[in-house]
Amino acid sequence: MLMLIDAASLWYRAYYGLPSSIKAPDGRRAGAVRGFFDGLAVLARKYSPTGMVCCLEGNWRPQWRLDLMPGYKADRALADGSEDAPEGLDEQVAAIEALLPALGVTTATHPEYEADDVIATLAARTAEPVLVVTGDRDLFQLVDDERERKVVYLARGISKAELFDGEAVATKFGVDPRHYVDFAVLRGDPSDGLPGVKGVGAKTAVTLVNTYGGIAGLKAAAAEDGSDLPERHRKAINEAADYLDRAVKVSTAVSDVPVPTADATLPGLPKDRAKVEALAEEWGVASALKRFNEAIIAQEA
Repeated sequence: MLMLIDAASLWYRAYYGLPSSIKAPDGRRAGAVRGFFDGLAVLARKYSPTGMVCCLEGNWRPQWRLDLMPGYKADRALADGSEDAPEGLDEQVAAIEALLPALGVTTATHPEYEADDVIATLAARTAEPVLVVTGDRDLFQLVDDERERKVVYLARGISKAELFDGEAVATKFGVDPRHYVDFAVLRGDPSDGLPGVKGVGAKTAVTLVNTYGGIAGLKAAAAEDGSDLPERHRKAINEAADYLDRAVKVSTAVSDVPVPTADATLPGLPKDRAKVEALAEEWGVASALKRFNEAIIAQEA
């Protein structure tokens, strides 16, 4: 089973889930580094993957998505276009990104795409079962029981992560994973800058998606005079037609990103022991890295 990790989701949960009193020897905050690798250890022990890839955010707000929707993720953007990050996180992210290859953990990224797109691409390339680890609801669109694609959802933290298959997605949101994007676009998602369709909340979105088979079927019903789509919804869908087309493209994870084939083999001994030891000492995370290595070795045994 291949585990594809939305690395940013994991380090953000670690940053907010651990106390700020966890410090490196030089006084910098180090909770995200420690929590990230402890989180990987927990995930490895709980789900026993045979392969692992940490997918990184090559571009958190790609220009091609902004061209479609200028307000995409606008609430999280600083004046210079960079992402608003909490105090002390950027340095810890740099340490994590240096430690992963030194430990032998495969990473994957592309400068014009988000981690979601890289995850969707790697999932599309393999025939083996896939576990996607993320705190991003958008990736529920990848859940596929027939192809054995599931999501480990981190919204409540690493220790309370929930495993979602198709039934779990349908139970929580009321729609099949194939239509999660349709549901989200209709309802709207403020965190991504998606306004939704006027007068359509979550319950109405579920009803419309399940009745008309997603946005394509809904737009067809809105254009057909004899359909049973209520007039208020017909008007709203027709007025939002351009938004719907653009938002679906923005929200659908790209599954053909040109990233190199990733060797997801679980690491044994660190690839660069000297670098691992230096970073472990700098950040005071030797124990966390030891726990991670022990968890990985346990999967290989």
